[in-house]
Amino acid sequence: TDMNHIPSGVRHFTARQLGIRDITVLAEYGQRENTRREHAALIRQHYQYREFAWPWTFRLTRLLYTRSWISNERPGLLFDLATGWLMQHRIILPGATTLTRLISEVREKATLRLWNKLALIPSAEQRSQLEMLLGPTDCSRLSLLESLKKGPVTISGPAFNEAIERWKTLNDFGLHAENLSTLPAVRLKNLARYAGMTSVFNIARMSPQKRMAVLVAFVLAWETLALDDALDVLDAMLAVIIRDARKIGQKKRLRSLKDLDKSALALASACSYLLKEETPDESIRAEVFSYIPRQKLAEIITLVREIARPSDDNFHEEMVEQYGRVRRFLPHLLNTVKFSSAPAGVTTLNACDYLSREFSSRRQFFDDAPTEIISRSWKRLVINKEKHITRRGYTLCFLSKLQDSLRRRDVYVTGSNRWGDPRARLLQGADWQANRIKVYRSLGHPTDPQEAIKSLGHQLDSRYRQVAARLCENEAVELDVSGPKPRLTISPLASLDEPDSLKRLSKMISDLLPPVDLTELLLEINAHTGFADEFFHASEASARVDDLPVSISAVLMAEACNIGLEPLIRSNVPALTRHRLNWTKANYLRAETITSANARLVDFQATLPLAQIWGGGEVASADGMRFVTPVRTINAGPNRKYFGNNRGITWYNFVSDQYSGFHGIVIPGTLRDS
Repeated sequence: TDMNHIPSGVRHFTARQLGIRDITVLAEYGQRENTRREHAALIRQHYQYREFAWPWTFRLTRLLYTRSWISNERPGLLFDLATGWLMQHRIILPGATTLTRLISEVREKATLRLWNKLALIPSAEQRSQLEMLLGPTDCSRLSLLESLKKGPVTISGPAFNEAIERWKTLNDFGLHAENLSTLPAVRLKNLARYAGMTSVFNIARMSPQKRMAVLVAFVLAWETLALDDALDVLDAMLAVIIRDARKIGQKKRLRSLKDLDKSALALASACSYLLKEETPDESIRAEVFSYIPRQKLAEIITLVREIARPSDDNFHEEMVEQYGRVRRFLPHLLNTVKFSSAPAGVTTLNACDYLSREFSSRRQFFDDAPTEIISRSWKRLVINKEKHITRRGYTLCFLSKLQDSLRRRDVYVTGSNRWGDPRARLLQGADWQANRIKVYRSLGHPTDPQEAIKSLGHQLDSRYRQVAARLCENEAVELDVSGPKPRLTISPLASLDEPDSLKRLSKMISDLLPPVDLTELLLEINAHTGFADEFFHASEASARVDDLPVSISAVLMAEACNIGLEPLIRSNVPALTRHRLNWTKANYLRAETITSANARLVDFQATLPLAQIWGGGEVASADGMRFVTPVRTINAGPNRKYFGNNRGITWYNFVSDQYSGFHGIVIPGTLRDS
C-alpha cells in the first residue's frame, strides 16, 4: 500500500486511468485502514482469490504429506511446491514463516509415521538381536554394527568367504523386503544411509522408536548391499583367474615358441616331399623317412600337438590349473547363495544344482553331470581320454559359464540389487494395465505394439535404402568383401582450417591471461570467494592457525592432481611443512567441508555477469576425472600413469553452462570413461 515502492511508470499509468494530474496525491492512498481492508476484499472478489483457510489448508497439507511420505525432498523444494500450488489455485499466500512451519510439521509427522511402521516390523526376539548390533563383538573392540558396515577390500577366496558370512549375519535377522511393500523405498534408503554414516553412540542416544527404525532400515539395506558386494567379489575373482590364466598361457607360449618354430620347419620340409611330382606314390613314405626318421617325426608331431593351440582356445587349460584357488570359496558359493534363472540360464542352473550336491564328495569324475554347459573349447579339458568328466575341468567350466550367465542375467540371485532379475523391476499384471497408457504416451509410442514395430521397421528400411543409394558416391566409406567377413572402413572427417580471424582472437585472449601458477590461482580464488572458510576442524573448534588457507590450498592441490604432498612441502614456510600439511589433511579435508566449499564456489560463479549470459543450461559436457582412493576397496584399480603406485577410480562428471556437477557416475577401476 506504499505507493512510493511502486515504479513511476505504473503510478503515471494509474493516474491517467483515474484522471489524476498530480501523482503526488497517490502517496496518501492506503493511509486509512478501512480503505486497505475494503479494497483488498474487492481485489479478492474481482480476481476470485481465496483465503488461506479450510478446505484449501487441508488439501495443501495432504499434498505436502504425500510428497514427504513417498520422497525425501528437502524443505526448500517443498516450499517452492507449496507456493506454486497456492498460486495455481488462486489462494492468497500466507507468511513465509507460516508456510515454513506447516512444512516442518508435515515432514515431522511423515517421519514419525515411518519410524513407527519400521519399529513394528521386528518381533521381540528380533528387537533384542537388533539392540546387540550396538554392542562390541567378542573378538573386536568395534561394535557389530561397525563391523557390518565394512565391506570387502580385496579380491580373493577368503575375502569372498568373509563377504558371504557378512551377508549371512544380516540375513539371519529374518527381516526381509517382503514386509516393506507399503513403505517408500527412497525414505528407507535415506534412513539406512544415515545409519551407515553416523556413529554407534549417536544411534544409542536416540529414542527407542527411532533407534529401532534406524537399525531395521540398516539391516534391510545392508543385507542387499552385502549380497551385491559378495557377488562383485565373485565376478572380479573369476576375472582375475581368467587374467592370470591368460598370463600363464602367454608365458608358456613364449617359452615354447622356438620349439614350435623348429618343429613347424621340420614338418614343412617333410610335407614338401608330398608335392614332388617325380616321386612315385609308393615311394613317398620311404623318401620322407630317409629325410626324417619315423621316430623323430612322431616326436615332432607329438610336440606340435602339445604346444599348438586351437583357434578357439581361451587358455582354458591354464584356468583348470587354478583349481586350488577355486576350492577355497566354491563350497561357500554353492551352499549359501541361491541362484535362479531365466529360460536361457536353465542349463547353468542345472549344473549349479548338481555341483551343490556332489562337490562335497571326493569323487574325481562327474560322469553323471549335465553336459549342456560343456562347449567345444572346453570339451577336451573336461572329458579325458577315457571319456570321463573330470572334477577339475567341469568345475572350472561351470564357473566360466556362471560368470557369463550372471553378466547376461540369464542366472540371477533373488534379493540382490545389481545381480538380481531385471524383469522384477518391470510393472506386472494390474499395475502395468493401470499405467500402460501413460507409459506409451510418455515414450511417444502408439498403444498398438504392432503399429509401433511397423513404424520403426519402415524408418529402418528407409534409412538402409538411403545409405545404399549413396554408398557408391561416398568416398569416405569403403566396403571390403574379399575376406571371410565383410569389412567396413569409414575415413575420419578432415579437420577444418582455422581462419586468420580466429587465430588472432585466440592469441588476443591468451595474451589477456596472465601466466600464473595453479597454486597462486587457488589462493586468488579464495581471496574472492573465501571457500577456505568452509573448512573447519573435525573437533568443530573455532580457533584457526595462521595461514590456514595456504595449507588447505596445498592439500587440495595434492589431492586433485594425484601428486601427493611431497612436491608441495616447504620446510622454510610454516604453512607448508610436512607436519602442517598432514595435520590439515587429517582434520580439515572431509566430505562435508568439501561439499560446503564447492557450494560457495558455485554460488559465487552464478553471480558473475559472464556466467549469467553464457547460456540457458542446454549445453552440457562430461569428462572423467581420476582420483586415488585413500582406502582399500575392490572397485579401485591400478594405473601407474594416473595413480603411481596407488590404486584409484574414475569420477565421470557432468557439467553444463549453468549447472556444475548436475550428475556423476563412479567408474570402477581404470575402465575408459568413453
